[in-house]
Amino acid sequence: MKILIVGGGIGGLTAALCLAKSGHEVAIYEKATANHNVGAGIQCGANAVHVLDHLGLLGFLEPLAVTPERLQFRDYLNGDLLYNVELGLVYRNKYGAPYFHLHRADLMAVLEGQVSNEPNVNLITGTAVARYHENKSSVTLELESGETVDGDILVGCDGIRSAIREQMLGTQTYEYTGNLAWRATLPVESLPDEFMNTVATNFVGPKKHMVMYYLRDRQLLNMVGVVEGQEFRGSSWVSKGDWGQLKSDFSGWHPMVETVVNAVDKNECYQWALFDHKPLANWSSKRVTLLGDAAHATLPFIASGAAMAIEDARILERSIEAEQSVENAIQRYQKNRIPRTSKIQNTSRKFGKLYHIQNRFFLKAAFAGLRTMGGKKENFLPEYDANSITLKN
Repeated sequence: MKILIVGGGIGGLTAALCLAKSGHEVAIYEKATANHNVGAGIQCGANAVHVLDHLGLLGFLEPLAVTPERLQFRDYLNGDLLYNVELGLVYRNKYGAPYFHLHRADLMAVLEGQVSNEPNVNLITGTAVARYHENKSSVTLELESGETVDGDILVGCDGIRSAIREQMLGTQTYEYTGNLAWRATLPVESLPDEFMNTVATNFVGPKKHMVMYYLRDRQLLNMVGVVEGQEFRGSSWVSKGDWGQLKSDFSGWHPMVETVVNAVDKNECYQWALFDHKPLANWSSKRVTLLGDAAHATLPFIASGAAMAIEDARILERSIEAEQSVENAIQRYQKNRIPRTSKIQNTSRKFGKLYHIQNRFFLKAAFAGLRTMGGKKENFLPEYDANSITLKN
């Protein structure tokens, strides 16, 4: 089959590679002209790494990744350990794949390199899409240039502001959460020696939290700080923020947090507003479907947006291979993904509230309860293997 993909991000590129591996002809239409060094850190658990391994990418990614030893939640004032998740070798032995911290640009570069060497995939950049038309036998993609392209299936991987989703489902209403997120990456040499072990650390406190972890073989530190009760200031990752406001937001926090804030380049400090995209009941028509953030944009509190797109790609491929008709394949894909991605969206929302409990006693009690329940955050993600999970009919 010929499959058209709109959007050349992580989801679109992964989907193209999965589909090409099954012998399909794939064309990707991406409006940007190049993958610049944009974004910041992303986390890929075993659930995502299984798919990347299926595509033969681990050898390229391992030298670029950091494999953290553990994930730790700490009190925002004294740094007391509230909750610990073992990663590293323990995690790899348990789930059959490592836990990676990657720079988004590094993962994109590896995916693009693989796409460029894949004869069944054609990546067309600098090309914006106007609309699509579908009938019983095909789907036609109309580009803004006026050119049209025919295919058997169209996959909208065009992100939170998906034009494909809007045409299919109409304009969606999203709720501003009141959370403003700060992000920055900074060179490790700007921090004190032995600043932090190879862990991911999340300092949690009243209406705020800050996550920090290493990237690029510990050459960079990635920082994301979320502050509740803020006015809307823009929803793009590339919106510049006022470093003075960042410093004020985390004033008086644990010395590690203040050390990171003080080391942030004042000209490379970014902020974006977090909107809640509640689960969709449907994201497909007969020959058109959605993937990644276009289908299920997720709040960043359990670091699963990229992983869900990567999972989508593999399940879409397997659904197409399992069905004789396009419509049945798309419905099978959607049936197998909506329950999982809806769970991730809802769980991420709940963890965001957990991190921001205002009373320190109740905050510590909540994490104690999490330990008692056996660490649901640790278990519900990596046990999913898109390569082998039984698909629902």
